[in-house]
Amino acid sequence: MTSITPEFIREEILRQNYEISIHADDERINEQLTISQLELALTKCEIIEEYPNDPRGESCLVLGFTSENKPIHIVCGKNRSGHLILITVYSPEMPKWKDPYTRNKKD
Repeated sequence: MTSITPEFIREEILRQNYEISIHADDERINEQLTISQLELALTKCEIIEEYPNDPRGESCLVLGFTSENKPIHIVCGKNRSGHLILITVYSPEMPKWKDPYTRNKKD
């Protein structure tokens, strides 16, 4: 289990205590998502995968939805100051994802 919780994410977003990695921002633009859409999704997110042993530091995959009900996956971690960092952003789609909650099994 990681120390990153939905409550931590929500508080960091509401306080504007977060950063977006260059990679996450590039992916956000590619997915045609606004910062406001990301923030909304993160204030109502749920953790669907945890990565406590990631060599770059603990992180987790969260699922949130835009106001248009579009699912968004965001990998979240903590920066060196202990604040939220958005590592990557994408829309969960086939073939990798069966639905927003479930990975497709590898053959």
